[in-house]
Amino acid sequence: MQMFVLIGSLNALLGVGLGAFGAHGLKSRVSPEMLTVWQTAVQYHLVHALGLLLIGILAHLLPESPQVRQAGWALLVGVVLFSGSLYLMVLTGVRMLGAITPLGGLAFLGGWALLALAVWGAKG
Repeated sequence: MQMFVLIGSLNALLGVGLGAFGAHGLKSRVSPEMLTVWQTAVQYHLVHALGLLLIGILAHLLPESPQVRQAGWALLVGVVLFSGSLYLMVLTGVRMLGAITPLGGLAFLGGWALLALAVWGAKG
């Protein structure tokens, strides 16, 4: 599905930009602990941006599989909840936002499980 290639590309762009912002713009403004949290958010953001690109390609190879599309949406939700909550936590100092992060992790796990199911059940 071309849409997931676009979403993955935009997420990769955003992840690189946020990584640079963290390395240069936040380095002197937040604690080393919060900078590590930011780096974790960027790492997961970029890994799952690549996952979204993969899903976009697989959607063309397995167009009959609803699990591929479901996996893409799950990874996108994971990026928003996991990385997004960590970004906001660092920027605002509101540590309770960290309670949202595990929900993003569950979305990541669900997305990868759906992708595995899609490939497992594929004919060919």
